[in-house]
This record gives sequence, structure tokens and C-alpha cells, in this order.
Amino acid sequence: MKEEKTDKLFYEREMLRLGAQYIAGVDEVGRGPFAGPVVAAAVILPLDDKSLIEGIDDSKALKEKERERLAALIRERAVAYQICEEDNRVIDRINILQATKLCMKRAVEQLCVQPDVVFVDGNFKIDISLPQQSIIKGDALSYSIGAASILAKVYRDALMTEMDKVYPGYGFAKHKGYGTKMHRDAIKELGLCEIHRRTFIKNPSDGQGKERP
Repeated sequence: MKEEKTDKLFYEREMLRLGAQYIAGVDEVGRGPFAGPVVAAAVILPLDDKSLIEGIDDSKALKEKERERLAALIRERAVAYQICEEDNRVIDRINILQATKLCMKRAVEQLCVQPDVVFVDGNFKIDISLPQQSIIKGDALSYSIGAASILAKVYRDALMTEMDKVYPGYGFAKHKGYGTKMHRDAIKELGLCEIHRRTFIKNPSDGQGKERP
């Protein structure tokens, strides 16, 4: 039977057939929020049958506890993984797309094992010297990218939960910096804090121009 692209190892098997040994998936989380960093993870997982982790998927399709369980397994079994972040100041300075690409590049280049090929989630390429393949919706279609999305999501969620303690009142532990009504209302009441992305908050109803004392 011909393999279908709905098989999450379709792309990996294609590269293995071409002679690749180490395949890295790289993905990001946090492009859309009003606050906090963008986070990217790169991971190389073993692809033999006995090492495969069941349940890896787009992190957004998984419940929190399942993401955390899978993230622990991914870290345990990975040949190599790296998680990087670019904060709101970098995002405001160079824009979110460039910050995302920079974050992904750093995550790949800091892997302790050099991959033979890198799968990048999205429709763009990153500035690396290694062979790469862009896969649209790769977090749902590629095992390696799905694993990276889980690592990045669990890391960023934990970080934003900590930021809730540093900057109370905004609800970061609940919405993780996204532009929910709770968050918008908090900005109107409290103003902006240090981790808000100024370039993302342009509507006066979002609290634009009001800095927190």
C-alpha cells in the first residue's frame, strides 16, 4: 500500500530512504500573543520502531497534561534537543517573523548533534547551512516537527505561568499572553508591563500608550 502524507512519519521515511540518519524538526510557539517571548524548539528523535513515542501531534491538538507527559518522554528519548527564545524587545525591534526565524535558527545550531536535514514548520526557510525542508502544517504532519511543537509549547506555557507571579493581575497563567478579553481588560486597567510587545498593541482599547507605573 502506498504511504499517505497523513502518516506522521511520511517525511521522515522519505529522508531515511535518501540516506539521512539524523532528522531534526523545528517549530515555534508564541507568534501571536501580546506579551512574552517567541519560543522555538529543535529536536532529533530516534526513528526505530521501539523508540517511537505514541501520541505525538500538533501541540495545539493536545490537552495540557498530555503535552507535559509527551514532553518528558521526548526529552528522555531525544538524540538531541534545544529550546531557545527571543523576548518582546527583540520582537519589537526586528518584527515577529524575523524573531521567529532567528529563534529557530539558534535552536537548530545549538543542537549537540548535527542533523543531516532539518524539517521546518511553515512556508519559509531559516538561515542555516544545513539541508532543510519547509512543511506547511508540519506540526500536524511530521513526527519530528510535532515533537518540537510540544517541547516549545510546554516550555513557553511554564514560562508564562512564572511571569504571572512577576506581573500579577494580567492573567498570564491562564491566557499565556494571548489577546483574550481578560488580557485586554487587564491592559486597560493596569497599562503595559515590561514583557508586552508594544508593536502588537496598537488599538487604544488594548491599552496602547498607557505604561504600567
